[in-house]
Amino acid sequence: MSRILRLPFFVLLMGIAAIAMIAPALLAYGQRDYDTSRTFLYAAILLGLLTSTIGIAMSNYSPPNVARSQLLSLVAAFVALPLLLAVPFYEALGTTRFINAWFEMVSSITTTGATLYDAPGRLPDALHLWRALVGWLGGFLIWTTAVAIFAPMNLGGFEIRAKAEVGEGARRFDQITRIADPSERLTRYALRLAPIYGGLTLILWIALLLAGETALTALCHAMSTLSTSGISPEGSLTRADSGFLGELAIFAFLFFALSRLTFSRGLLGSEDQTPLLRDPEFRLGLAFVIFLPLALFLRHWLGAIEIVAGAELADGLRALWGAVFTVLSFLTTTGFESQYWESARFWSGLETPGLLLIGLSLIGGGVATTAGGVKLLRVFALLRHGRREMERLIHPSSIGGAGSDDRRIRRQGAFIAWIFFMLFALSVAGVMVALSLFGVQFETAMVLTVSALSTTGPLAAVAGEVPISYAGIPDPAKVVLAAAMVLGRLETLAIIALLNPDFWRA
Repeated sequence: MSRILRLPFFVLLMGIAAIAMIAPALLAYGQRDYDTSRTFLYAAILLGLLTSTIGIAMSNYSPPNVARSQLLSLVAAFVALPLLLAVPFYEALGTTRFINAWFEMVSSITTTGATLYDAPGRLPDALHLWRALVGWLGGFLIWTTAVAIFAPMNLGGFEIRAKAEVGEGARRFDQITRIADPSERLTRYALRLAPIYGGLTLILWIALLLAGETALTALCHAMSTLSTSGISPEGSLTRADSGFLGELAIFAFLFFALSRLTFSRGLLGSEDQTPLLRDPEFRLGLAFVIFLPLALFLRHWLGAIEIVAGAELADGLRALWGAVFTVLSFLTTTGFESQYWESARFWSGLETPGLLLIGLSLIGGGVATTAGGVKLLRVFALLRHGRREMERLIHPSSIGGAGSDDRRIRRQGAFIAWIFFMLFALSVAGVMVALSLFGVQFETAMVLTVSALSTTGPLAAVAGEVPISYAGIPDPAKVVLAAAMVLGRLETLAIIALLNPDFWRA
C-alpha cells in the first residue's frame, strides 16, 4: 500500500476513477440493463489496466518540484481525467457525441452541475448515478487538496490570512516534502476527511429516504449537496418527492459549504481554533441568509398588499422559506431551487430578480469548501477595509485595533482580495467575449459565464428571463465554458502561480 501511495497523484486519481465505475455497473446490473453494466465494467477493467501499466512505469519517478507537480496534477484532474470518465458515459448512452459526454464530465468533476440533457428521462439511472458520483468525488478532491496543497502554498483563499505573499508558500511546501514523502500529506488529510465526508453523505441520504425520496434520487441529492454540484436525476429539486422535509434536511447540510470550520477544525493548526460563531465567513454567510430573504419577503409582501387584499399568511411563509433555501443554495453555489421559490411570484405577482442569484453565486461560499465563487473571506476582507477607510475619513489620525491578524486582513488581505476580484472580472469579460465570438447572445453569454466561473451550473435555468439550455450552444462555446469551469474551480491565482517563471526555476 505504501508503494501505491507513492505513485504520482494523477495516477492515483485514475485508479480511483476505475474503482468508481463499478458502482454504476452494479446498479445497471441490478436493473437488468446489461449493456450499460457491461460498458462500465469493461471501462473499469481497461482503465485499471492502463493505471497499473503507468503506475509500474512511474514507480521510481520523483518530481523535482513537488509543489509544481501537485498543481499540474490538479489541472490534469480537471482537464484530462474527464476524457477517461466520458468514455463509459458516451458508450452507454449511444445517442450522443463524445464532446457532449466530455462536457458533462468536466461539469460534474468541477462540481458545476451544468447538463446538456434537459430531459432527465433520456439518461438511464446508471448515468445519473455516474454524474452524481463524479461530482461527489470531485468535491472530496477539492476538500483534500485545499488543505493539503493550497493551504501551504497560500492559495485558494488562504492568502487572505497568510503572513507570506501569494505563492511564497510553494518554497516552504517543497522544503516540507523533502523531509516527508510527497504523498504523505495528501494521504494523511484524505484519511482524516474521508470518514467525515462519507458519514455526512450517508446521514443526509438516510434523512432524504425517511422524507419520502427513492433510494437513487436520495443518494444523488445527498452527494450533490455535500459536493455543491446541484446534480439531480429528476432534473431539479422541485420534482423530488421529499417536499418540505427533504428541503429542510438539505438546507441543514448546505451550511458545511459556508466555512471549513464546520468539518476541518484542527487540520491547519491554531488558525482553525476560532469558534464557529466567530468565524467571519460563517457570520457573513448567515447575514446573507437572514437579511436577503427578509428583503425579498417584504418586497413580495408589499406587492401582495397592493394586488391581493388579505393575502394568506401561509402563502407568505412558504414564499419566505423558498427565499431562505434558495439564497443559501446559490450562495454555496449548489444551485438547488426550492419548490416554494416560484410561489412567491404567484403570491405577490412580482418577479424575483435573477440578478440577485447571479450576485450570490459570484460571492460563493467558504474557503477550503466545495463551494465556488469569489469566496466569503475575500468579501469580508474588502468589507473590513472599506469600513476602516470610512473611519479614517472621520478620524484621520486614528489607529486600527483588533490585533495583528485583523490588521493583516484589512491591509494585505484586502489588497490581495481586490487583485483577485479584478482577475475574476477580467476572466468574466474574456469568457463573455469568447462566447460572443461563437454566436452566443450577450445576456445568455453573461449568465453562462457566471454559472461556469462560479461553478453554479443550474444558474442558467433560473437567472435569465427564460431558461437557458446548455444543449443549444455551439461546440466551440462548450469548450470555452468547460475551460471556464476549470478556471473557476482552480482559481486564477493558482493558474498564475503555475505560470510564474520563478515557480518553475525553484
